[in-house]
Amino acid sequence: MPLSLSSIAVTWRSSWPLFLSFILLTFISSPNSVNAQVNKMSLPVSLYNSNHDHFVVIAHRGASAYYPENTMGAFKAAYDMGAEMIELDILLSKDGVPVVIHDETLERTTNGKGKVEDYTFDELSRLDAGSWFGAEHSNEQIPSLEEVLQYAKGKIALNIEIKTEAVTDRLKGGIEEKALELVKKYDMQEYVLFSSFDYRAVTHLKELDVNIAVALLYEKQQSKNKRPAQLVEEYRVDAFNCSYRQFSKKWAEQTSEAEIPVFVYTVNSERRMKKMINRGVSGIFSDKPDVLRQLVDNMWKSKGS
Repeated sequence: MPLSLSSIAVTWRSSWPLFLSFILLTFISSPNSVNAQVNKMSLPVSLYNSNHDHFVVIAHRGASAYYPENTMGAFKAAYDMGAEMIELDILLSKDGVPVVIHDETLERTTNGKGKVEDYTFDELSRLDAGSWFGAEHSNEQIPSLEEVLQYAKGKIALNIEIKTEAVTDRLKGGIEEKALELVKKYDMQEYVLFSSFDYRAVTHLKELDVNIAVALLYEKQQSKNKRPAQLVEEYRVDAFNCSYRQFSKKWAEQTSEAEIPVFVYTVNSERRMKKMINRGVSGIFSDKPDVLRQLVDNMWKSKGS
């Protein structure tokens, strides 16, 4: 017997509360929900100045929108702006000292010429690493990793990216071991996340110390079409780093399901910051940590009101 319109209406009214509950539950557990992602995902490192929102404001090469990248001025400014972590890049000097610089050559960010590896640390430290950004920064130098660790201890966590150009097949005596020894010297193991685009470095770090926190920096060719969760499991890493352009909704669903912390680079616009937060990232690398800090604080305030 066909149902009458009145009986359909009664059935709908009685079912509506259940339907509404289903919709709300689906939204709350959605991989695109800020609450679901940010509040449940554990971080791979501790933070000195965390506000316990399970989200990390990461200063990309320091506050590099306002100061010369990878310099003490940029790092100190990032801390003052409320960053919870500083990202920096390291290479090796001629005499085997881990130094903080992004490019394997000196021309872009210093008044030197040639490759970093062709100069001793003493020679590198005498270069001007700030005037390229502005004359007022002419006193900036290329810092050693040890100098940064001395400053960061007790203040701010670090993401130390090991540049591919410094990585070799050698496990002992390489940049990974040298950097790890310095981190342990300053007792910052709990506050340092290592990362690299070179999967050999990732493997070496875990072989040297299985407990050190390491993130895989996604590199397409080495990944051979494997999904993020597969790569994290294969390389036994603690987090997954990639470009915001690569972090699709599909990847967000996969990493959320596997409870993998994801950190994306390099995001400087508020619109894109919000998009990535809503997609469920655990942290964002930004040249403007002050902008990201303010946006995150405002989002949490609005959620709590």
